[in-house]
Amino acid sequence: MLELRNVSKSFNQKNVLKDISFKIKKGETVCLLGASGSGKSTILKMTAGLDFPDGGQILFGGIDLAPTPPHLRNFGLVFQDFNLFPHLNVFENIAFGLKMRNLPQDEIKLRVGELLKKTGLSGFEHRRVTDLSGGEQQRVALARALAPQPRLLMLDEPLGALDTALKEDVLNQLRNILHETNIPALYVTHDAEEAFAIADRILILHNGLIIRDDTPENIWKNPKYVAVAKLLGIGNIIEGEVIAKNKIKTEFGIFDIDCKQNKGEKVHLLLTQSSPAKGKALTVKVEDIVYKQNQFEVKSRGAKFLVKEKSKIGQTIKVNVRVQCLE
Repeated sequence: MLELRNVSKSFNQKNVLKDISFKIKKGETVCLLGASGSGKSTILKMTAGLDFPDGGQILFGGIDLAPTPPHLRNFGLVFQDFNLFPHLNVFENIAFGLKMRNLPQDEIKLRVGELLKKTGLSGFEHRRVTDLSGGEQQRVALARALAPQPRLLMLDEPLGALDTALKEDVLNQLRNILHETNIPALYVTHDAEEAFAIADRILILHNGLIIRDDTPENIWKNPKYVAVAKLLGIGNIIEGEVIAKNKIKTEFGIFDIDCKQNKGEKVHLLLTQSSPAKGKALTVKVEDIVYKQNQFEVKSRGAKFLVKEKSKIGQTIKVNVRVQCLE
């Protein structure tokens, strides 16, 4: 379906994207995840035809999109700020693209009715969009993007303007709609939780490069890079030094693990909590403790661990951790 081949882009002589390549299959939701300025929205704009790469190709169905203007690509777009027409009601907003294509009125009415039902907006046809909540407005924007039956749906931080409760509701609805319609989707966000909830595959952007391309489950189990673990907030990242073969010295003790570096070289380790059967027992001194729901977050030497039993500052406790090398 959609394919980017060796795409590059620079602004003011600074490389924003370097050799970006990936594919999106039919019915697959691929999420571009990265910090602000990592190039996520630039990829989306180039795919939409709103910007152009300096090098490489963007193809759909094996055909280069370069000569195709945005309005002929038949791609749907959903933005963070909704971009609804304030002078049109809900029905008219959703029907806008269909009227531009001169579809028969009966077909427009039928298609809009189906989308109103699918997005939970039945009965809202004649409501002014300015009278709707943020979540309702975003659902109108989604229905409008889906109305022309696009070949690809692109979503740029679509839930960024919503509060947590609304975000979860719209996210669940969006996930169901994407599965039902089988439309390939390119989803841009800086929110890791959002990406893991919606994506079949996640591409993590860092310094203009895709450094991880895998399923949410595999990325969480093996972030591989320091930048990925930090972005996702996985476990504790600590520094260490190779003191012998398969021996890494850290402020939490010595770990038996091969990070491939030579003796004397610095390494980064990821400590994630695990069960006693699968992890290494680690002794830590409690420097601070915070109650979090039904657990306690213990802080020690900049690292954080969750424990079930309340302890005291200055107390020594044991936690079990899984240790991984990071690049």
